[in-house]
Amino acid sequence: MSKCIIDDLDGMIEHVIDDVFSSQTFTFSMYNYIRANKLTGPNIDEFINSSTAHEIVQVVNELDLYLEGGDDNTHKQVREGYGHLGKPTARKIRNYLDTILSDAWKYKNEKRPGRRKGSRNRS
Repeated sequence: MSKCIIDDLDGMIEHVIDDVFSSQTFTFSMYNYIRANKLTGPNIDEFINSSTAHEIVQVVNELDLYLEGGDDNTHKQVREGYGHLGKPTARKIRNYLDTILSDAWKYKNEKRPGRRKGSRNRS
């Protein structure tokens, strides 16, 4: 069942990425989605380690290079790929994609198990 949830989430995130680049639609909230579907820590770990999350990291890094600017070969390639967006739009997209990842990390840290009563080291 866990694999099905993550596959659905990966598909949804890829659809969100497509919408962001094609129509600049910023409606998806990762944190609200995770909470509404009551995903567990291992589910979030699986998403964080998925190819979709790694793709988001790569796009964010490329957008950072585009926003930074420069004249070397790497910056020219990134400018060729993302130049049609313009820097204000690229900045919005970069922040939005970064929020998707940070929401997953935030939820993962909230779902960590707490200490059991009486488990502290006592002197």
